[in-house]
Amino acid sequence: MPRNVRVVVANRPRLIRELVLATIADQPDIEVVGEVQNEADILETVEEQRPDFLIVALDSAGKRPPVCDMLLSKFPDMKILALAPERNSSVFYWASIDIHSFNVEASEEGILGVLRGPGRRVGGYQ
Repeated sequence: MPRNVRVVVANRPRLIRELVLATIADQPDIEVVGEVQNEADILETVEEQRPDFLIVALDSAGKRPPVCDMLLSKFPDMKILALAPERNSSVFYWASIDIHSFNVEASEEGILGVLRGPGRRVGGYQ
Protein backbone atom coordinates (compact mmCIF):
# COMPACT_ATOMS: atom_id res chain seq x y z
CA MET A 1 0.00 0.00 0.00
CA PRO A 2 1.44 3.42 -0.95
CA ARG A 3 2.33 5.84 1.79
CA ASN A 4 0.21 8.96 2.31
CA VAL A 5 1.44 12.24 0.85
CA ARG A 6 2.59 14.34 3.80
CA VAL A 7 1.74 18.06 3.56
CA VAL A 8 2.57 21.19 5.55
CA VAL A 9 0.24 24.12 4.88
CA ALA A 10 1.74 27.56 5.42
CA ASN A 11 -0.60 29.87 3.55
CA ARG A 12 -1.64 33.24 4.74
CA PRO A 13 -4.04 34.83 5.24
CA ARG A 14 -5.81 32.44 7.56
CA LEU A 15 -8.88 32.16 5.32
CA ILE A 16 -6.79 30.81 2.42
CA ARG A 17 -5.00 28.40 4.76
CA GLU A 18 -8.36 27.13 6.02
CA LEU A 19 -9.67 26.71 2.45
CA VAL A 20 -6.58 24.69 1.51
CA LEU A 21 -6.97 22.54 4.62
CA ALA A 22 -10.67 21.97 3.85
CA THR A 23 -9.82 21.02 0.27
CA ILE A 24 -7.38 18.29 1.25
CA ALA A 25 -8.90 17.20 4.59
CA ASP A 26 -11.11 14.45 3.16
CA GLN A 27 -8.50 12.97 0.84
CA PRO A 28 -7.57 9.49 2.12
CA ASP A 29 -4.09 9.57 0.57
CA ILE A 30 -3.09 13.05 1.84
CA GLU A 31 -2.06 13.71 5.42
CA VAL A 32 -1.66 17.24 6.78
CA VAL A 33 1.32 16.95 9.15
CA GLY A 34 1.66 20.63 9.97
CA GLU A 35 0.03 24.02 9.76
CA VAL A 36 2.16 27.15 9.90
CA GLN A 37 0.61 30.50 10.75
CA ASN A 38 3.83 32.52 10.89
CA GLU A 39 6.29 32.37 7.97
CA ALA A 40 9.19 32.47 10.43
CA ASP A 41 8.16 28.99 11.61
CA ILE A 42 8.22 27.31 8.17
CA LEU A 43 11.81 26.04 8.37
CA GLU A 44 11.37 24.59 11.85
CA THR A 45 8.13 22.84 10.89
CA VAL A 46 9.62 21.41 7.70
CA GLU A 47 12.68 20.18 9.61
CA GLU A 48 10.47 18.48 12.21
CA GLN A 49 7.83 17.01 9.90
CA ARG A 50 9.79 16.29 6.67
CA PRO A 51 6.73 16.74 4.44
CA ASP A 52 6.48 15.65 0.82
CA PHE A 53 4.80 18.98 -0.03
CA LEU A 54 4.76 22.47 1.39
CA ILE A 55 1.87 24.73 0.38
CA VAL A 56 2.70 28.45 0.64
CA ALA A 57 1.39 31.81 -0.53
CA LEU A 58 2.57 33.17 -3.86
CA ASP A 59 3.01 36.88 -3.18
CA SER A 60 4.42 38.30 -6.40
CA ALA A 61 3.39 37.22 -9.88
CA GLY A 62 6.29 35.64 -11.67
CA LYS A 63 8.60 35.71 -8.64
CA ARG A 64 9.56 32.55 -6.81
CA PRO A 65 8.91 32.84 -3.06
CA PRO A 66 12.27 33.38 -1.29
CA VAL A 67 11.62 30.40 0.97
CA CYS A 68 11.73 28.07 -2.05
CA ASP A 69 15.45 28.33 -2.74
CA MET A 70 16.47 27.83 0.86
CA LEU A 71 14.09 24.94 1.51
CA LEU A 72 14.62 23.10 -1.78
CA SER A 73 18.38 23.26 -1.39
CA LYS A 74 18.10 21.82 2.12
CA PHE A 75 15.25 19.38 1.36
CA PRO A 76 15.57 18.51 -2.36
CA ASP A 77 12.98 15.73 -2.18
CA MET A 78 10.26 18.09 -0.97
CA LYS A 79 7.99 19.88 -3.44
CA ILE A 80 6.38 23.28 -3.01
CA LEU A 81 3.00 24.45 -4.24
CA ALA A 82 2.64 28.24 -4.16
CA LEU A 83 -0.90 29.61 -4.40
CA ALA A 84 -2.17 33.07 -5.32
CA PRO A 85 -5.97 32.78 -5.20
CA GLU A 86 -6.50 36.51 -5.74
CA ARG A 87 -4.84 36.09 -9.17
CA ASN A 88 -6.30 32.63 -9.70
CA SER A 89 -2.83 31.18 -10.17
CA SER A 90 -0.44 28.71 -8.63
CA VAL A 91 3.07 27.49 -9.29
CA PHE A 92 4.63 24.10 -8.56
CA TYR A 93 8.33 24.10 -7.56
CA TRP A 94 10.70 21.17 -7.21
CA ALA A 95 14.43 20.61 -7.17
CA SER A 96 16.39 18.48 -9.57
CA ILE A 97 20.00 17.73 -10.11
CA ASP A 98 21.97 18.14 -13.28
CA ILE A 99 24.09 15.20 -14.30
CA HIS A 100 27.38 16.21 -15.87
CA SER A 101 29.85 14.08 -17.75
CA PHE A 102 33.11 14.23 -19.63
CA ASN A 103 35.23 11.62 -21.34
CA VAL A 104 38.07 10.17 -19.30
CA GLU A 105 41.09 8.44 -20.69
CA ALA A 106 40.83 4.73 -19.89
CA SER A 107 44.14 4.57 -18.06
CA GLU A 108 45.60 4.69 -14.57
CA GLU A 109 46.30 8.38 -15.05
CA GLY A 110 42.72 9.06 -16.16
CA ILE A 111 41.18 7.15 -13.26
CA LEU A 112 43.45 8.82 -10.68
CA GLY A 113 42.75 12.23 -12.19
CA VAL A 114 39.00 11.76 -11.70
CA LEU A 115 39.41 10.43 -8.17
CA ARG A 116 41.58 13.35 -7.17
CA GLY A 117 39.06 15.86 -8.45
CA PRO A 118 39.27 18.98 -10.57
CA GLY A 119 41.68 20.81 -8.29
CA ARG A 120 44.25 18.02 -8.48
CA ARG A 121 44.04 16.81 -12.06
CA VAL A 122 46.93 14.67 -13.09
CA GLY A 123 45.78 14.39 -16.66
CA GLY A 124 43.90 11.85 -18.68
CA TYR A 125 40.93 14.10 -19.35
CA GLN A 126 39.88 14.38 -22.97
